[in-house]
Amino acid sequence: MPQPSEDLLPPAPKPSTPLPAVARWLFLALALLSLVLGVIGIFLPVLPTVPFILLSAWAAARSSPRLLAWLESHTSFGPMLTEWRRGGVVRRRAKWAATAVMGASAAIMLVVVPTRWVALFAIGCMACVLAWLWRRPEQFNNEAAPPET
Repeated sequence: MPQPSEDLLPPAPKPSTPLPAVARWLFLALALLSLVLGVIGIFLPVLPTVPFILLSAWAAARSSPRLLAWLESHTSFGPMLTEWRRGGVVRRRAKWAATAVMGASAAIMLVVVPTRWVALFAIGCMACVLAWLWRRPEQFNNEAAPPET
C-alpha cells in the first residue's frame, strides 16, 4: 500500500515546552494503557478501538516520539490517525462497523444485564456516540476521498 507523501501529513502535535519527567512517564503510561485497551477492543466488541488508539497517539505525542512514530506507521492505526488529524475524518465503513457492533452490544445487554436502567443508560450513551460519529466527515474537504483499504 503506498504511503502518503510526507508533505501531505500535518506534523504530530508536540508540546511547546518540555514536560517534567514525571509528566512524561504518566503520559507514556496513559499511551501504553490506551494502546492495550484499543488492541483488546479489536477482539472484544463492547470495548471501542478507535478512541483508545487516538488517546494513545495523543499521549505518545507528549511522551514518546518512538511510540508515536510506530503508531503512525502501523498499517491499521496509521491511516486512522492521519485521517483524524487531517480533519476528523471517519470512513463510512468504520461508521457502519461501529453501528453494527454497538447494536449487537445493545441487544446482548438487554438480554444479559439484570438491571434494566443500567442497560438503557449504556444504550443511551452508545446512541449519543453514534449520533456524534455519523456527523463526522467521511472524506477530506476539497479532496477526493482516500481509497478504502
